[in-house]
Amino acid sequence: MKKTAQLPFSAFVFHMHPRTVNADTLRYTLSFGLGGMSATLVLVLFGTGLLQLLSYSPHSDSAYLSIQQMYNNGNPAGFIRNCHHWAGNLLVVIPFLHLLRVFLTGALTGPRRYNWLVGLSAFLLVLLANFTGYLMPWDQLAYWAVTIFTSMLSYIPLVGKNLMALLRGGEEVGAATLSTFYAVHVGFIPTLLLFLLVYHFWLIRKAGGLIRRAAGKVSEEKLQTIPHLLAREAATGFMLLALLFMFSAFVDAPLAEQANPGQSPNPAKAAWYFMGLQELLLHLHPVFAVCVVPSLMLGFLAVVPFRQEAILPPGVWFGGRKGRQVAAASSVAGAALVVLGVILDDMLFVGAGASQAKLLLYGVIPTVFFILVVVVHYYLLRLVWHCTKAEAMLGAVTLVLSAVTTLTVVGIWFRGPGMALVW
Repeated sequence: MKKTAQLPFSAFVFHMHPRTVNADTLRYTLSFGLGGMSATLVLVLFGTGLLQLLSYSPHSDSAYLSIQQMYNNGNPAGFIRNCHHWAGNLLVVIPFLHLLRVFLTGALTGPRRYNWLVGLSAFLLVLLANFTGYLMPWDQLAYWAVTIFTSMLSYIPLVGKNLMALLRGGEEVGAATLSTFYAVHVGFIPTLLLFLLVYHFWLIRKAGGLIRRAAGKVSEEKLQTIPHLLAREAATGFMLLALLFMFSAFVDAPLAEQANPGQSPNPAKAAWYFMGLQELLLHLHPVFAVCVVPSLMLGFLAVVPFRQEAILPPGVWFGGRKGRQVAAASSVAGAALVVLGVILDDMLFVGAGASQAKLLLYGVIPTVFFILVVVVHYYLLRLVWHCTKAEAMLGAVTLVLSAVTTLTVVGIWFRGPGMALVW
């Protein structure tokens, strides 16, 4: 009877995992449990999101009050909202680190490269989920962050203004915007995200589990998924839940004053995970900042696994000691390049502007310059440091990601009133 009761659970586990795994893949330092933590956060968000439906009102005249009431008289709904908010923020950070881990351990060979595309799609969907959920409190912070980001979309050629109007439900952010975001946030995104996650884990199962080091360098010992792998995943998941619940018990999710369309805060910033785009908008022509540069970066990341000669050795972080040196030097170079560019632009120029006359100066030239920097960096690593193609590609990717991270940091912590640069 006990064996029969376990069958449905075992069938579910074996749908997502192979029945046996190589002992080498159970090293915690191989993956740090980042994929499992991402899945745990999705489940937390599903659960807390459903519970919030019992007390949240998705209408512009009552949304803010319903959020306030969650914290009245020891209402547990406040704790649930805290968990939902912080889990949503973590679901931006941890999947990003997971994607980075996949790249840095060379887990992009064979069919795994298609799973990389699934992972990128899921990460973009996570950003969309956070973006649509950001408006739900209907406070000043959310209202103006969404106003800023939807305004950015208007700079996309041909479809930008129509896309902005579609998301807003009109010309301005208002009641129709909240209704649209609510429907997308609780209906469309969870369904699609669940499908992508199941497909993502199934592809990992078809590939035989996590990537491991080449045969001959490690033991070929096989271990049963239940209990060895499952116990490790459960321990990581429960540890994450404990930390999340403790943090949510002491730190409330932010809630500013009720949304006021007639009074913009100073500075008015986008959500933190879009601050890199907003910072880029201060330096580049809007078409390039919002459309061209992000598209180039996304395309670059999408094609990386299809350059098989440029993939790092499987199961080894950074491909070895030299790879770690390349990554460290490239990260410093990317950060220094952005900091220098931001300071020079702040000292020498007034702003990018959107006029056609500035399209060349603030769009084409800096974009081409940065592409040349990445290409030159790649070939310097190949010719001067005598790096392999994989190590040189590692340098190019870490240079780009370091630049994006630095832009985000500058936007969050070094922009004051009027978006002026402050130190």
